[in-house]
Amino acid sequence: MTASPDKFPPIPAHPLYEPVSSETVFQQRFALQKVRFRYRRFDGALSGELTWELWRRGRGVTILPYDPWSDRVALIEQFRLPALAAGLDPVLIECPAGLLEPREDSEVAAIRETQEETGLAPDLLAPIGNFMIMQGGCDEIVHFHAARVRLPEPGVGESLGLVSENENTRLLVAEAEQAFAWVAENRIKNAPTAMCLLWLQVHRERLRREWTV
Repeated sequence: MTASPDKFPPIPAHPLYEPVSSETVFQQRFALQKVRFRYRRFDGALSGELTWELWRRGRGVTILPYDPWSDRVALIEQFRLPALAAGLDPVLIECPAGLLEPREDSEVAAIRETQEETGLAPDLLAPIGNFMIMQGGCDEIVHFHAARVRLPEPGVGESLGLVSENENTRLLVAEAEQAFAWVAENRIKNAPTAMCLLWLQVHRERLRREWTV
């Protein structure tokens, strides 16, 4: 099999990492890389040789649209095949999210993804943090942002999403307290969404002061 050129950056050199070999075993939208390596243990010795499959997804962004005037959040519902494979309801409640283009700023991507998936136009962003979601087998780092928006009535909006990607999302507007309750009840099955809402629970009063001036 002739491999196509890699579309992801090489694993950087590091004092704790000793590479043995690497090959791209699958590559379409994302690549699956098979890496053989050793690493420096905490006692200073080298580990035995390991073989890991590494899913190369790159950088992502997730956004929590928040209306500080009405104290409501905008979430989306969409069909997720992996959720069905895991035995869950395949329609998940999530924050808008997406992947960054090469060298794209996360704030630019945050505004774009919010508009595509909710139809809303953020006019202000607040960084939440950068996190790995599947560090046991994927290199994706996700940039989390809160976004100031003006939310419509009623609570459930029209179907949206990027037609070219067969994406179909539905806007779900909820009171902040209701969304916090969904996290507490484990109704939110998507980890980034739960993290964003827990962050908002801590910072909500500050945002309401700063974003309504």
